[in-house]
Amino acid sequence: MAVEIGRSSGGGGGGGDICHLPEGCIANVLSLTSPRDASRLSVVGTVFRSAAESDAVWDRFLPSDYRDIISRSSDGPESINVGSKKELYLYLCDHPFFIDGGTKSFSLEKHSGKKCYMLAARSLAIIWADTPRYWRWIPLPESRFPEVAELLDVCWFDISGKINTSMLSPDTNYAAYFVFTTKSRTYGFDHQSAEGAVGISGHERKPQTVFLDPEAARRHMYQIVPRRSGLLSQMADMLRGGVNPPPPENDAQARYPQQRSDGWIEVELGEFFVKRGQDVELEISLTEVKEGNWKSGLVVEGIEIRPKEG
Repeated sequence: MAVEIGRSSGGGGGGGDICHLPEGCIANVLSLTSPRDASRLSVVGTVFRSAAESDAVWDRFLPSDYRDIISRSSDGPESINVGSKKELYLYLCDHPFFIDGGTKSFSLEKHSGKKCYMLAARSLAIIWADTPRYWRWIPLPESRFPEVAELLDVCWFDISGKINTSMLSPDTNYAAYFVFTTKSRTYGFDHQSAEGAVGISGHERKPQTVFLDPEAARRHMYQIVPRRSGLLSQMADMLRGGVNPPPPENDAQARYPQQRSDGWIEVELGEFFVKRGQDVELEISLTEVKEGNWKSGLVVEGIEIRPKEG
């Protein structure tokens, strides 16, 4: 929303200085913009700065159900102790907090005020997660959650999570991201893609090719195959010409891991547009069950659902 600021010039007419408008009127206009725009316009003048700091503006930027969300804080709503609505907004952007018994974390996207959630690994459906031979639950100081899931050894890799669209911001395109890191000894993902999917639970969901190896992008760009040992392996390499076959067509839209600012790694699993008034269960999944090779070395923090940029 553009706001023209300044004094009209030229003869006649009803021009005037917008800075002479009542503060309440300016605050109402600012509340119809965005948190980013309100912050930028606060430098225009004293009245704008006062209006841009007002609770009337920042209350509009907060989700309409923010009180209910804060009441579900695992540490109690009194743990969030701030003065103004702007301070509360910035706190919710910069300090994700646990809700629903610590199974999720909640925060706001700073530029838009849209809701963001992360589903903890403990809240996900992970096949064989309670079998110590295949997975184990460990604490990691760098994780926001008390424990994370470490993959020890599986051939059937299957993880899924669910969230109701009524918890998300309406009229918003969301993406789901698998958040993880890798151990020093990781195998089974280097040349094998997985399948991500996001959609309404119980309905067909469009699969998304996903690579979990942080070096996968480089290898697929140059079609590199790791050097093998053994006579049969060397013969296989000779027959293959030392390179992989051309990737399938759906690999052209494949998603690759990206480093996050918090030190973890993420990869997009898919996206979904949340319509206003929509109240359905959204299911997010990540699987690799086709090849049957053994996999190990991933550490799962959770699945993050946040507005997609662009």
